[in-house]
Amino acid sequence: MEWALASIAVALLCYAAFAGRLEGTPLTAAMVFTGVGLLLGSEALAFVDLAPLGDIVQTLAEATLAVVLFADASRIDLRLLRGEAAIPARLLGIGLPLTIVAGLVAALPLLGALGWSEALLLAVILAPTDAALGQAVVTLRAVPLRVRQSLNVESGLNDGICVPLFLVVLAVAGVESDRLGGRAAVRLVVEQIGYGAVAGVAAGAAGAGAILLAARTGRTDRGWLEIVPFAAAGLAWGIAHPLGGSGFIAAFVGGAAFQALRRDPEGELGHVIEEAGDVLGAVTFVVFGAVLLGPALADASWAVLAYAGLSLTAVRMVPVAISLVGTGMRRETVGFLGWFGPRGLASIVFALMLAEDGGVTHADTIMTAAFVTVGLSVLLHGVSAAPLAARYAGWFAAHPPGREPDVESRPAPEIRWRHALGARRG
Repeated sequence: MEWALASIAVALLCYAAFAGRLEGTPLTAAMVFTGVGLLLGSEALAFVDLAPLGDIVQTLAEATLAVVLFADASRIDLRLLRGEAAIPARLLGIGLPLTIVAGLVAALPLLGALGWSEALLLAVILAPTDAALGQAVVTLRAVPLRVRQSLNVESGLNDGICVPLFLVVLAVAGVESDRLGGRAAVRLVVEQIGYGAVAGVAAGAAGAGAILLAARTGRTDRGWLEIVPFAAAGLAWGIAHPLGGSGFIAAFVGGAAFQALRRDPEGELGHVIEEAGDVLGAVTFVVFGAVLLGPALADASWAVLAYAGLSLTAVRMVPVAISLVGTGMRRETVGFLGWFGPRGLASIVFALMLAEDGGVTHADTIMTAAFVTVGLSVLLHGVSAAPLAARYAGWFAAHPPGREPDVESRPAPEIRWRHALGARRG
């Protein structure tokens, strides 16, 4: 514990010094920070030896996800999305539910100790994707913009969609374990979603109001205006938590309300909250590797490893293929979209929330499976991102002018969405 802060700070400094040289290589930021965490963790040097389920780890992960959710939602521009919603809508409206069902079906025979509600919990925990784990896929401009946008928008929205699903399934698991009665479970879910939404609207409106008020004075300070989204995200969490609402729902709704209500004469505001998300994300992956992944790998059975492999392949890829039937996308594109569904921050936080809840019988098995899956995703999606993105871009570029794949080559507006962790902004 004594050397944890210093060790993490050194890791950040070293990455900052060499980040430019790593760009375009198979080494992603998430891989580096998770690897550093494994090296510094309790299974190796023990410089970062925090309690896996302690307040520090829980607070760090939750704060990171809240910031990311607010930032993602604050970039929702319905006018731009309306014309390019077809593919992301299929991925979210068809692919996501089918992925959860597939995850449930895979868990029941492989992890036989889990009840159906516990298997469903694991499936929901591993349903959100994290574009930050495969940065080349969403930053390489040779990849068709429509394909990059689809993966980015899917990743930006599915975290927020999965939060209420997770809360509902967690309540159902509580009823099944006799920890909660049916009425108590319903009341808990309604309060978490309802108070979270109310807190989010209030915080988003307050952030937008601050910008409008600054604009009316005619003397805006760009530096302080950049603080507004970050402060509004904190306000959303700070209102929701004491009321018994979900801070994650508050952050996501708050970001959407902030975007909808503000009229920003200074242009887009997102630099500070994105930088904060980058730093928090980097620290979270160091801690993940040090105190969560190391012990999970030590406890992992062959069944857990098999489930992790299925979760990253068939459980994701088959639903994506089904969701894209009838779109006219080539099989190369379908495979590309199906493979690049990395699991990351949201899955880590959901698993920690499960531990904090304390009412699920086989929570240890679920957390082990979730952490192993995220760790495997960090490795496999990180290593494959650059070469597979280049190969896919080469396949697309090989078509003669005028004979490019129709769906993939259609023009699409540039929608600024979540940037990849550690990626250079253009």
